Amino acid sequence: MVGRRAGTGLVVATLGLTAAGCGLGSTKTATVTQTHTVTTTKTVTTAGSASSAKPCTGGQLAGTFNLVPGSAGAGQIVYALTLKNTSPSACSLHGIPSGTLLGATGAALPTHVTAGGAGRTKRVVLQPGASAVAQARFSSTVAGQGDSQSGTCQPTAHTLQVTAPGGGVTDAAIKPPTSVCEQGSLNFEAFDYAG
Repeated sequence: MVGRRAGTGLVVATLGLTAAGCGLGSTKTATVTQTHTVTTTKTVTTAGSASSAKPCTGGQLAGTFNLVPGSAGAGQIVYALTLKNTSPSACSLHGIPSGTLLGATGAALPTHVTAGGAGRTKRVVLQPGASAVAQARFSSTVAGQGDSQSGTCQPTAHTLQVTAPGGGVTDAAIKPPTSVCEQGSLNFEAFDYAG
């Protein structure tokens, strides 16, 4: 009887150790997620920022002085002077244009430029390829004091030679060529962006 009890105790002890061993050998798995944030800074440098734009020179500009369709009335007509920055650097214009009317042979004609409108002016910065416009109102048919009283009031102007604020000149072809009465009086609005 003693042998049976010892054998039963051994089986019970073996089962107890086996059951305990199962609990001791368990494995746990953990999942870890990591997020990395990368910040990139990009510096862009533009040629000729608005604050550093110097006054345009004649060599930086190309111009035209064209009739504004439908603008004729009360003996007056309007032409638009457009100046384009053809240089690789920004430049600026301010106020009204200054210049001289030229005849077909390039001879200077009487020219008197005055400011029109409310006199509001602003600095217009032209990036490379950008344009500014200033409109001029004048009479091409009504003779004034000092003008010829028969035929055209003044010789026909073919070019407006614009004096650039930074020095030099730009020739703007007048399309169509026209007389400018009252001894070449051009009443100009201030420069604005051409769009």
